[in-house]
This record gives sequence, C-alpha cells and structure tokens, in this order.
Amino acid sequence: MSNYERRQFLINKLHKHDSLRVSEMARILNVSESTIRNDLKTLEKSGQIRRVHGGAILLEPAYVNHYSFKTRYVQHLDEKRAIAMKAAEFVHDGDSILLDASSTAYCLASELHDRNALRIVTNGFEVAQEMAKNLSNNVILLGGVVNYNASSVTGLLSENIIEELFVQKAFISSSGFTLDRGMTELHLNEAQLKRKMIKSAQQLFAIIDSSKFGKEDLTPIAPAEDIDQLITDEMISKEWIKQLELAGVQAIICD
Repeated sequence: MSNYERRQFLINKLHKHDSLRVSEMARILNVSESTIRNDLKTLEKSGQIRRVHGGAILLEPAYVNHYSFKTRYVQHLDEKRAIAMKAAEFVHDGDSILLDASSTAYCLASELHDRNALRIVTNGFEVAQEMAKNLSNNVILLGGVVNYNASSVTGLLSENIIEELFVQKAFISSSGFTLDRGMTELHLNEAQLKRKMIKSAQQLFAIIDSSKFGKEDLTPIAPAEDIDQLITDEMISKEWIKQLELAGVQAIICD
C-alpha cells in the first residue's frame, strides 16, 4: 500500500468513526506506529485532521470552513503576486485560458486588466468577477455545486461542461507539489475538476508558491512531466531548484 492509499484509508476510517488510535491502525495496516504518526502529521498539515494523544480526530466543520478564500488569499500574498506578474506575460490579447478558483489565480486575474478579448473559463467566483471588469472579455463561470467558503463551484456538472471545451492555456495552482506525485490537491472535488481542466488545455502553467513544495496532499492533479511551465517565487530553496532542473521541469523563479 502506497503512502497515498494508506492516508486515504485513514481518512475514510475517520469519516466512519469519531476517532482512530495509532496502535490499532498500525496493526490493521501492518506498519509501524511511527509510520502511522507520520501519516497523521501529513494529514494534519493538510488541514483535514487534528492529532490527539494516541490518535487523531477529524476537524470540526467550523475549523475546515475557516480555511476560506479570504484566509488563503492573504497567505504568502507577495509571493503569489510575483507569480501572477510573471504568469501574465504568457497571456496575450484574444487568448483562451482556464483559471482555477485558487487565490493565486485571482492574483493573476488582477494582472490581466490590460489584456483584451480574452476567453476565460473558471470555477472561481472572484476570478470571474475580476475578469468580467474588462467588457471585451468573454467569461464563462462553470456551473455546479457551490462551495461558499472556497468561492468556487465543483461537481459533475462542471466536469461535463469542461469536457466540451478546448482552451490554449490552463493556469492551475495546487495545495502540494512533489516530484514523485506532481501536483496534488487537498479536496477531492477540486482535484477532479482540475484534472478535467488540464486535459482540456493545450498548455499547463503550474502557478505554485514555494510554501507548497515538498507538501503531498491526498489527491493527484497532474504529474510533474505534464507541466509545460512551472512558475514559483524566489523563496524556493536551492535544493528544490536543483531537483527541478535534474527532473527536466521547466521552472521560472520570480523575484
């Protein structure tokens, strides 16, 4: 069983029970207790659980909902703006683009005011509103299930719509990135839609701030080799820059 499969198993267990104990999960999965503790530490960092003495519990809805778009937007804001400024250089008048509902994509939308006649597809409320300020743009806000705190829509309706479209460039962020699993996402619905977005685009621009590097969330979006251009900020470590070069990932480091 892979790390991903084991952690998904733990999350499923927590959805069925109020809590779980490290010793019991180690016995069921036939791994060491230290392995389970490392899994729980990773899941806690991703915002899904809270570790307690001897085990873990799921976060209450109030904790989860607190991680809203507004909360995410102000985190690493300077880095996101630097990424957005660089990403905007790849967008030209008349382009068709996909933007996800991430706060980094919103920063990018704010940098595109002087681009005209863009065709934008997004599942983000704030992104759609920002892009619609330029009346020459054609903005398509995907339909689906409304996620109020995330300021996004997801679900089968959104996925069915995106399958009918083909755009030139997708600008997608993620909550985690490693070379082994590529771009990963915390929430399953968001990940499923982002995979559809990437499949519908000719080019994938990964807009990921340096705080996400080395973080591995539950659901994969795209492997590293599928990224046409990765754009990140100058806070990324020299070791990560070296790893990206060795892996052949085209990366731009923004000041």
